[in-house]
Amino acid sequence: MATPVLTILEEDKHAWFAGRTRAILKYLDAELGANSGAHTRQVLDVGGGAGNMAHHLAHYGKVTNIEYNPRPIPIAQQRGVTTVQGSGDALPFPAATFDLVALLDTVEHIPDELGVFAECARVLKPGGVLLVTVPAYMWLWSYNDEINAHQRRYTASELRLKLELSGLHVSRMSYNNFFLFPAVAGIRFLRPYNPGLKSPHLDNEADVYQVDMEPIPEPLNTILHGVYWLEAEILARVAFPFGVSILCAARK
Repeated sequence: MATPVLTILEEDKHAWFAGRTRAILKYLDAELGANSGAHTRQVLDVGGGAGNMAHHLAHYGKVTNIEYNPRPIPIAQQRGVTTVQGSGDALPFPAATFDLVALLDTVEHIPDELGVFAECARVLKPGGVLLVTVPAYMWLWSYNDEINAHQRRYTASELRLKLELSGLHVSRMSYNNFFLFPAVAGIRFLRPYNPGLKSPHLDNEADVYQVDMEPIPEPLNTILHGVYWLEAEILARVAFPFGVSILCAARK
């Protein structure tokens, strides 16, 4: 039985975030098995912010969250997520500590990307899994990258090469957000500005701890949930040749 997609936080109701979660769980079920071994595994969420993914990753083990930005850490702790402050390119953990390291839309923020991949490989146990999501294609660069303080976007071949240079073996990889790629690409080109979303990278207010979600009105949000459900079901079987983002599982 597949790992269920929980609806606990507001992010879980947003079609884009829920769609990404569905795809991630499909890959993790394939790599680690659904509903098995969670009581013995250690999971690290690198750049996990306010712990928005912790309840999903907890299906696969005991979650530790590490976050560079101090603003979301109290929120994560209030949610009961074990959280420490630190950087992805200097992880404060011994070698071979974790069975699963999640690097979800994180490495594109950090200048030393190879340092991040090397650190993830270092703290993984032999045979452990690194699960990575990143934005795709530099030509899709837009306001979204600016307000998120991205350093880069990737192609699948580039991501594979950099993971392999870090001593990791890619076991599965696919572009994601495939069905909506034409629409998203069109929006990025036609509206390359910031639509009034708050960002901790641009705003000094202490309560701005993460980039605002861009609202999706109903019934569009519900329709997109269905599109992303279908995409995740297909993604579990085949890799998509292009998309707005990339999903990858690699092993040490």
